[in-house]
Amino acid sequence: MAIEPETKNWTWVIEATCPECGFDGRSVSARDVPAVIEENTAAWPAVLERDDVRVRPDDHTWSPLEYAAHVRDVHRKMTERLALMLEHDEPTFANWDQDATAVEDDYAGQDPAVVGRELVDAGQRAARAFAAVADADLGRTGLRSDGSVFTVATLATYYAHDPVHHLWDVRRAR
Repeated sequence: MAIEPETKNWTWVIEATCPECGFDGRSVSARDVPAVIEENTAAWPAVLERDDVRVRPDDHTWSPLEYAAHVRDVHRKMTERLALMLEHDEPTFANWDQDATAVEDDYAGQDPAVVGRELVDAGQRAARAFAAVADADLGRTGLRSDGSVFTVATLATYYAHDPVHHLWDVRRAR
């Protein structure tokens, strides 16, 4: 069964605590993000070894494998967006429909071992990219296709919430 597409605008997590996973964007600086990503990335290989890795807990929730494939792609997408922000003045990011990507790329049918390796690689690259940002570049801006404006610093915090929240999702579902 198809998952209902996500329609929430999660940008509020930059300045608030997520009532579900507990991530507090107010207490996570851009300089904290590489460590948050590294710690989170290290937890995913064990998730992908679970016996229930392909099992959706209900008709409205991705399986752990689908969440992991999404997190891998979030790492890639945010690394790409960071590069755009550092290379161009106020770039507008192309729309990324995460739900369409999950279907088109068949997240549910992917090999968990491959997803695990790719997630770790993408997470490590993202952590290094965010760690390498110069202080003078933290205020550079970029725009999401819906008009949301990010600085490098707020993009980092916004990004960090996603893998943290999804690790919480897969642990809660178990």
